[in-house]
Amino acid sequence: MKKALALLLILPCWLLAAEPAQPQGTKQDTEEQAQKRSDFPPLMERYILDELKSIRSEMLNFKADVRQEVADREMHLSERALGYSSSTVTYFFYLIAGGASLLAVVGWQSLREIKQNTKKFADEEIKRLTKVYESRLIKLEQELRRKTSALAEHHREIEKLNEIHSLWLKASQEASPQNKIEIYDEILRMRPGDLDALTHKADAALMLGEKRWALSICNRVLAVDGENAHALYQRACALAGLGHRDRALSDLAHAVSLSESLRDTAREEEDFESLQGSEEFENLVNPPVA
Repeated sequence: MKKALALLLILPCWLLAAEPAQPQGTKQDTEEQAQKRSDFPPLMERYILDELKSIRSEMLNFKADVRQEVADREMHLSERALGYSSSTVTYFFYLIAGGASLLAVVGWQSLREIKQNTKKFADEEIKRLTKVYESRLIKLEQELRRKTSALAEHHREIEKLNEIHSLWLKASQEASPQNKIEIYDEILRMRPGDLDALTHKADAALMLGEKRWALSICNRVLAVDGENAHALYQRACALAGLGHRDRALSDLAHAVSLSESLRDTAREEEDFESLQGSEEFENLVNPPVA
């Protein structure tokens, strides 16, 4: 299960690294470039599907283990109850035998008194044992309910993760930026505030030429994670397209300082066309050799 969770964290980053910058052009060119950005290796897809199948199998095995553990505990409890009952009966037997012997030796207590006292003691002991076992059974029942509730919650979370994974796969294979945005919106409905989904949605908005929309989405991401290199880079693209040259250079410099690989991406980014030729931009994308 840890391996599956690690895969969940790695997959969005891999998709981001696998998607090159989308040049602006005609609608047909945009769709062709989006298709290239969304190529997904069949081997990786097969690997992810196998991992999902493995998670389901592990979940079923875990449920079977829990049921077996509950059954074993109930059996163990029954055996202990029988053992205590047998010990109690033996104890009463020796108590009666001792009482009869005492009556024979001392001779001051009648058989009726012994019977009444024995019955009274037996009733009190049975009540005491009954209360003890009732308390233990209540605690056991509460513990089983708690574990069952936790198990059901984990099962629902795994089902949600599986559905989100399928949506990420669908988005990676989708050619149209508009369709990608609809898929990312569905992921955000299932997991509100998902930063990966928001940054990918901003990327798709930039592909559609919606600079202000992309800027708004990037601001939402950076309000939560001010060191998100992908969001900083996307906001720099949006700001450059809107004519805010200084702010775009500032965000780009911050993004490059957080992720060196963005420097190479910025050299070919068409959204930075307004920045090309300036000394600040050239120093960012082509730093002088020390």
